[in-house]
Amino acid sequence: MGYTPVCKQKILYEGELVPCRADGRELLIMWPDGGQPRAFDAACPHEDVSLARGVFNGRTLICIAHGWVFDGRNGAGLSPTGCEMTEYPMRVVDGMVEVDLPD
Repeated sequence: MGYTPVCKQKILYEGELVPCRADGRELLIMWPDGGQPRAFDAACPHEDVSLARGVFNGRTLICIAHGWVFDGRNGAGLSPTGCEMTEYPMRVVDGMVEVDLPD
């Protein structure tokens, strides 16, 4: 599909999560403490509950529905292990965050 603008770079801050929408999908940009911002599908791999409403402390993201915990650096499941958030390639062009969404 190619890269799609999702938000302005100036609203991203280290240690925070920014919910976005693009092409009918709910996404989130997570910028972990000491890391780089990364783009993920906002649907929890457990039951598709929106992780955009989750609790992010700069290191981990906790799903509000059932308490699943994800690593903010890479979206890997910490509790339980063996699951992961869907990540999308992301770039910044002229102050806009763009995400490469699949067709």
